[in-house]
Amino acid sequence: MAKSVFIDGAAGTTGLEIAERLAGRDEFELIVLDDARRKDDAARAEALNAADFVILCLPDDAAKAAVGMIRNDTTRVIDASSAHRVAPGWAYGFPELVGRETIAAARFVSNPGCYPTGFIALVAPLVRAGLLPADWPYVCHAVSGYSGGGKALIGRFEEDRDIAFRAYGLGLGHKHVPEMQTHVGLAHAPLFAPAVVPAHRGMLVEVPLHLSVMQNAGSPAELRAALAAFYAGSPIVSVIDDQPDELLLRASMEPVDSLTLRVFGAKDGTQARLVAMLDNLGKGASGAAVQNLNLMAGLPETAGLRL
Repeated sequence: MAKSVFIDGAAGTTGLEIAERLAGRDEFELIVLDDARRKDDAARAEALNAADFVILCLPDDAAKAAVGMIRNDTTRVIDASSAHRVAPGWAYGFPELVGRETIAAARFVSNPGCYPTGFIALVAPLVRAGLLPADWPYVCHAVSGYSGGGKALIGRFEEDRDIAFRAYGLGLGHKHVPEMQTHVGLAHAPLFAPAVVPAHRGMLVEVPLHLSVMQNAGSPAELRAALAAFYAGSPIVSVIDDQPDELLLRASMEPVDSLTLRVFGAKDGTQARLVAMLDNLGKGASGAAVQNLNLMAGLPETAGLRL
């Protein structure tokens, strides 16, 4: 029997892409509210309580309010906002990191942020392995396509074609930072420097490392080998051995739900650059939500994904 799914916030970018990944799948039946009812709290409450699974694609405060509208003890929730990413009682929806069995058994799952997905995927396994220190003041540089900013930023970039680069979060304290620190287990909040480029989708996340001044840090080769071992067998996350002279984000990027990781090292081993590439709407948002939904429903994690 098909499980019912209600996407609250289905008209937004993330919600639309989740619905696309679920289209034509007979394991799920979508509960859909028409335009006249999708912002009506009574209609939403009815759908939230009728669904086997709810996926929240809402601003943080609205996501918290939606959870409060669920009055039963059976509806299971995936929250794509940042409202619950470090909240008690919520499983962090990164199966490769927390364990697929954890997601499968959870009632409440918080989808990772797009930038944190890259940062955590790179750094957490290496800190766990003792190859990078937990008490280092890490820096994270990242660029993303403008779709990560929602309809307002999409409209801004598509209306003003003269924008070539948008640096933001310049006041520091970005809302992704607590998630990045908590789920890696860092003593210090990382310095996070995000930017947006004139491409609809795609993301590159980089963590530069001064290995020579880090106590007990691994060599670039050891870092690469540890990541490869950690993600061995993953159908979604891969560690690439090549060392190209450049990495490109293309404006023509097609939707994809995979995540690729690389370790670039100086010839003398004193420095390294950890680099993650992903689709901010794929493994960074909608693809991750569908992966988590599959696991919670007892299905193959890659069902419906674009790999």
